[in-house]
Amino acid sequence: MFTPTRRKRGAVRNALIAVFAMILAFVAAPTAPVLAANPYERGPAPTKASIEATTGSFATAKVTVAKSSVSGFGGGTIYYPTSTTVGTFGAIALVPGFTNVQSAVAWLGPRVASQGFVVFIIDTNSVYDSPDSRGTQLLAALDYLTTTSTVKSRIDATRLGVMGYSMGGGGALSATKTRTSIKASVPMAPYHSTKTWTTVKTPTLIVTGQNDTTAPPSSHGLAFYNSLPSTLDKAYMELKGATHSAPTSANTTIAKYSISWFKRFIDNDTRYDQFLCPNPTDTTISSYKSTCNYS
Repeated sequence: MFTPTRRKRGAVRNALIAVFAMILAFVAAPTAPVLAANPYERGPAPTKASIEATTGSFATAKVTVAKSSVSGFGGGTIYYPTSTTVGTFGAIALVPGFTNVQSAVAWLGPRVASQGFVVFIIDTNSVYDSPDSRGTQLLAALDYLTTTSTVKSRIDATRLGVMGYSMGGGGALSATKTRTSIKASVPMAPYHSTKTWTTVKTPTLIVTGQNDTTAPPSSHGLAFYNSLPSTLDKAYMELKGATHSAPTSANTTIAKYSISWFKRFIDNDTRYDQFLCPNPTDTTISSYKSTCNYS
């Protein structure tokens, strides 16, 4: 017959065995995958080399959209990542400038798409369309991308951006004034007769050329930047020695900071803050202003 002391010892022994078994089970259990803090991150951690590269980490393909198959804009070309294993992507509509067709800015399509975006470079209804008309066409293109296009299943319709060159840059500003849900905007060498954009709520990076005589920074890009709300996440980048046509040929500085801007505000990817704050000091930039740090 066990004494009370021996019973207590047995109980302690049994408790220790149970605890040891639990520890073994925990150690043997498979390790749960570590999820990214931000579910919209796409691609590896960025480096200076990765965002300056002509090709990012995603293989891309393209699809042509005929003008006859759409309404509200002039058709275009969609560039998109071919991966179907990392989730949906943010999408960007890009419109060229006065008298231009999509080929004027086509270099940006595969370059931005390869960093993890769907990019739709559009033609306009007429090459003479006004900036506001180009803004309306950008919105029509975004609607087509997310509801009708053959790549709609690859797109997160809540994470959209716009981009434009010259009158198309003015169009990008106009589009964000109309549709405040747009997450990011990059007007390049923007031209518009309206100089005040106090109601824009979209984070905006304005790119200009120091020697632009068609849309001089003082009366266009810089004036637009200064008119945007002081509480807005915004930046102004002036390219050293650049003319109005700078965005129409491959430009590492434009690509580098446009990609960083879209990553930061479409994908909410703070890994790209390092390229935007503090203000860049690249030798290709003559002036850079911003409201960083960003929210």
